[in-house]
Amino acid sequence: MLAYIFRRILGMLPTLIIISFVTFIVIQLPPGDFVTSVQAEIAATGGGMDAATVESLRVRYGLDQPKIVQYWRWISGFPRGDFGFSLEWNAPVWDVIAGRMGWTLLLSGLALVFMWVVSIPIGIYSARHQYSFGDNLFSFLGFLGLSIPDFMLSLIWLVVGTLVLGIPAYGLYTPEMVDAPWSMAKFLDLLAHLWAPVVIMGIVGTAELIRIMRGSMLEVLNQQYITTARAKGLPEKKVVRKYAVRMAINPLISVLGMQIPKMISSSIIVGLVLSIPTIGPIFLRSLTTQDMYLAGAILMFMSLLLLVSNLLADIALAWVDPRIRYE
Repeated sequence: MLAYIFRRILGMLPTLIIISFVTFIVIQLPPGDFVTSVQAEIAATGGGMDAATVESLRVRYGLDQPKIVQYWRWISGFPRGDFGFSLEWNAPVWDVIAGRMGWTLLLSGLALVFMWVVSIPIGIYSARHQYSFGDNLFSFLGFLGLSIPDFMLSLIWLVVGTLVLGIPAYGLYTPEMVDAPWSMAKFLDLLAHLWAPVVIMGIVGTAELIRIMRGSMLEVLNQQYITTARAKGLPEKKVVRKYAVRMAINPLISVLGMQIPKMISSSIIVGLVLSIPTIGPIFLRSLTTQDMYLAGAILMFMSLLLLVSNLLADIALAWVDPRIRYE
């Protein structure tokens, strides 16, 4: 197992290098650069920049260098923890995204917990009560959850929370708690604001996992070893919990590696709509202004999370299912 993990980690390195190069090129595909974006914003306010100022800014930011030189200056700092310099924020990229990355990972982690806690029991119930009223109801709710995008759910929550319930449906704190020192009241206020984005982010994934768990349970419950366990007189709860669920949960672990990046992407959209300090707003802004080092670093972190989450999912699958571990 250790040798397998080591080989997988080594395989990540060339993959990340290729992703970094493609990411850097794609970000710079639109015409112009960061200075061009600054010119456009100044022109929109009625101002202007002369050619000498434009050229001096390009030289200052290194935008006059060939693309391959700019790429090497950016990627060569990664081994020592230097992810580039944000042109718009005039600060190191890590200083810009560190705090927001923490909120993004927290929301994504809580959304994953919500998805598993809700989807597994519902999937088991639906499989054991196939075509019952409860199964049909959960199936309907699952398809409904799959069909509504997260930004639409965020907008609906804004309307319902603000106009119907009369509570602040945006941000992480009420206005009077934003600058208040940490206390139990502030923590409870945070929890009161945190559950809504977590549920919104987790609804689509929950609906997907319910369908996967239900289908997997139906397949496992029809296996011969389950029939044998029942014939030996084992209680039904023990048969389901010890034998059926243990095998049926494998597909959920397999898709776990894909769910983590989905949660990161969802947190970007939900953060934009609900004004939550995730990496979403600054990521969108960096793409708009062509702040290539900031946008590239965020995309690299998302790619790294995808690779790491796939590795963790494979390790968890081998740990849960001895057949995979022995192979």
